[in-house]
Amino acid sequence: MLPDTTGFDLFKKHIPVSRETEDKLKCYADLLVKWNKAINLVSKNTLPDLWIRHFLDSAQLIKYLPETEHKKTIVDFGSGAGFPALILAILGAGDIHAMESDLKKSMFLREVSRETDAGLTVHNNRIEKIKPFAVDVFTARAFAPLTKILDFSQAFLEVSKSEKDPEFLLLKGRNVDEELTEAEKKWTMKVSRYNSLSDDDAAILNLKLL
Repeated sequence: MLPDTTGFDLFKKHIPVSRETEDKLKCYADLLVKWNKAINLVSKNTLPDLWIRHFLDSAQLIKYLPETEHKKTIVDFGSGAGFPALILAILGAGDIHAMESDLKKSMFLREVSRETDAGLTVHNNRIEKIKPFAVDVFTARAFAPLTKILDFSQAFLEVSKSEKDPEFLLLKGRNVDEELTEAEKKWTMKVSRYNSLSDDDAAILNLKLL
């Protein structure tokens, strides 16, 4: 089942891109449809709405990335089919690192990165086994509860030496309020919340730990 072209038009309305980037995103979409027949990357029921449900959902984060004087280092936890890691890499958002423990999904991420020249770095291992490095932004989508994401970030936060503290840009669903309530029992955070362009029941969280 192929993606709906009207979804692509809506994507471009919200996220204007060059013809070259457009071609790379279409290449990604084609590879996703092809690989999805063999491995479970996304639900096949979401493929007709691929451009909104997955591509726009991921790409909207680019509007909220912090300004840095250097190329941003972005770590995406549980990248899966590449959302948002591959989308952000194709859009040139920074030095993107995809954390994905599943071998087949990691192979897919590397294949798309190679075909689109996205420059994505794929770490095929469990997050807690990856040697931590300095990070500017953490992202995650459909990965884990907020408390777990913050726990995973700790080793990276300890070695981050940027002038500004790392931020979190997280795509969250309808349970966002419950996750925030639970996380605030352990963490002190500055929270900004934005409406999602792709889902009325979803939200974008921008967090800074205090």
